[in-house]
Amino acid sequence: MRSRHPTTDRALAALCGVAALLLGVAGAHLLAALTDPARSPLAVAGGVVVRSVPTWLEQIAVQRLGNNDKPALVAGLGLAVVVAGACAGLLARRNRAAGTALVALIAVAAAAAALLAPVAQPVDAVPSLAGAVVAVGAFLLLTRSATRGDDPGPGTGPDRRTVVLGVVGVGVGAALAAGTGEAVRRAREAQAALLRAVRLPAPADPAPALPADVEVGVADVTPFRVPPADFYRVDTALVVPQVDPATWSLRIGGMVSDPVEIRYDELLAMPLVERDLTLTCVSNEVGGPYVGNARWLGVRLADLLDRTGVDPAAEQLLSRSVDGWSASTPVAAVLDGRDALVAVGMDGEPLPAEHGFPARLVVPGLYGFVSATKWLTEIVATTYAAEQAYWTRRGWAIDAPVRTMARIDVPRPLTTVRAGRAAIAGVCWAQHRGIARVEVQVDDGPWRTARLGGAPSDDTWRQWVIEWDAAPGRHTVRARATDRRGATQPAERLTPFPSGAQGWHEVVVQVS
Repeated sequence: MRSRHPTTDRALAALCGVAALLLGVAGAHLLAALTDPARSPLAVAGGVVVRSVPTWLEQIAVQRLGNNDKPALVAGLGLAVVVAGACAGLLARRNRAAGTALVALIAVAAAAAALLAPVAQPVDAVPSLAGAVVAVGAFLLLTRSATRGDDPGPGTGPDRRTVVLGVVGVGVGAALAAGTGEAVRRAREAQAALLRAVRLPAPADPAPALPADVEVGVADVTPFRVPPADFYRVDTALVVPQVDPATWSLRIGGMVSDPVEIRYDELLAMPLVERDLTLTCVSNEVGGPYVGNARWLGVRLADLLDRTGVDPAAEQLLSRSVDGWSASTPVAAVLDGRDALVAVGMDGEPLPAEHGFPARLVVPGLYGFVSATKWLTEIVATTYAAEQAYWTRRGWAIDAPVRTMARIDVPRPLTTVRAGRAAIAGVCWAQHRGIARVEVQVDDGPWRTARLGGAPSDDTWRQWVIEWDAAPGRHTVRARATDRRGATQPAERLTPFPSGAQGWHEVVVQVS
């Protein structure tokens, strides 16, 4: 790599580092796809990022990126790999050993990240360690020319063309490895989908029939029952766990007299309950999208606890996911008669993988971070002093009942509405308390009571609508709800941290 063209040589040196590091990542991704996709370096590094970011940054990511937060994180990690590889390549022009050490350090860091996962085992680091060996080997091969400032002359080292060909070859190898790894991963997901194609038994306790007026008949209002493909997803899993129901089991222990372990077929053989229930994420801002209603099928959690004999001193049920995530559900909330379920079905089908197959918790009335563990594998009856769940350790609330909320779906913010008779409509929720009324205010006018859609229980949201004589001009529309206990949604705004957002939802529209 002659130094007669310094700028070109620097760029080529940077590309050597980038290509080598990408080959290592791609090779590790391929090996992880063949064993366990969650061991991929970007996945394990992403897991460390998710577990380490401060709460305020996590909130920004959820609010700004929504369901794109995980792809954005992976893209960011990929960019970091490119930058780090370029730095290593440039460093090698001065000191090849230092550049090689930097590549090794970056690659081995992914292996260390794999061992930091909540349920890590030594084998989880194998793909990243293999990728480290590949990356270092490729880096040594591509940077065997002289360091910066030396001109080896003809015949004493590889010329620029040879190095370019080497970079291209390594880059092609990285692309092939990454592509093959992704193909293998998707094939595994397809196979897992076949395993999920189980036939769910009919419920012993079917859901009540929906009221005839459950939909208020306004276009663009969120439907009463949200299809699984559109249901919100907020979790910490960069790679959706693919769980084989044949090997899955649920363990219930801790402060109980008779610990149990239940297999999937045993769970399906129990009396199943079917209910329409609304879930809400604590990250949901006022007027936000992280809320949805579905028809769930599962076993009452209270019935499972009856089999174990929970100690009266137990305060929480610490539930764990197969990937180590945990949630703390108050024991009292599960035993007070509400339809808290270990769910196995969603809208008449087995749970989709991204929504927790083969089993998850659904506890109405509580925000999801203390009630909705997906890919459930363990429940431990314990006290809050003895153990803390994932988000509790990060400062979020322990007891997190869902706040009363009315959301305006129609009209959309900053849209133009035709003058004349128009509808203002949306959804409202106060799970396990129920909604008594929704009121709407336009500008500084009086609060007017909206018409509520029907609901099968107090554990679901409701649609609402009110007619409006829209006059030309710019208008601010507000909505507030009152629950069946008489508490009206307050105007004061609170952020989601630490126990859920609060405040009136309002939109500004133009009428012409």
